Amino acid sequence: MDNSQIILENLGKLYPDAAPALHYNSPYELLVAVILSAQCTDERVNKVTAELFKKHNSPATMLELTQEELEKYIFSCGFYRNKAAHILSASKDIMEKFNGEVPSSHAELKTLAGVGQKTANVVYAVAFGGDAIAVDTHVFRVSNRLGIAHGNTPEKVEECLEKAIPQNMWSKAHHYLIYHGRRVCHSRKPDCENCTLKEWCEYYNKK
Repeated sequence: MDNSQIILENLGKLYPDAAPALHYNSPYELLVAVILSAQCTDERVNKVTAELFKKHNSPATMLELTQEELEKYIFSCGFYRNKAAHILSASKDIMEKFNGEVPSSHAELKTLAGVGQKTANVVYAVAFGGDAIAVDTHVFRVSNRLGIAHGNTPEKVEECLEKAIPQNMWSKAHHYLIYHGRRVCHSRKPDCENCTLKEWCEYYNKK
């Protein structure tokens, strides 16, 4: 068994209940939440969407808002002008191209305005049960430190992880790595001494 398999097994034991932190009740709500989560905490996004989704939780109801009105809802998430534009454009695409339903294929998700690889991966995996690894800052940092991926771009890290991890585990591994990044392998000061993965961790063993 190679290190990647050992690390994955241990992460699964550490975080058996790992799940998305964003609150949502439909693929559309998840899509909006993921767009808002760029450079923003999930906790903040959940507070914003709790209000936003009371009246605007579908493409049709979202398009009742002007961009300025949507910006007021999402202001605290940062980059609110771009995010509002992306949400409204994606909503328009969903209404006009997909009969008001968020498309379930990865390729079609990426045709939506403002939806890049990471957002498409999250929605495809979480909302539709697809096999995908979304590389956010936690996944990027932790997988490079552990040594299960070596890459200086999210695309390269995603490619490495897809080779190192069985396809049916991609989505779960994504959540395991996020949990480990939040709870142990912090950005500025990783808690290496209390990390149960240090035996197999490149970062720790190079120190």
